[in-house]
Amino acid sequence: MKQVVIQKFGWHGVSFGSALAMAISFNVNHSLGWAIIHGLLSWFYVIYFGIFN
Repeated sequence: MKQVVIQKFGWHGVSFGSALAMAISFNVNHSLGWAIIHGLLSWFYVIYFGIFN
């Protein structure tokens, strides 16, 4: 019988990245709408913020 192994990769990193992006965004912009958008962008926004701010 053949066994298939599926690994969950990166789920903790994705959720942490989203939370971090939302916290940074809300702290900088004081806007829930921007925090949600930046939370969806996750690590892309965190890296952008780190480079340009």
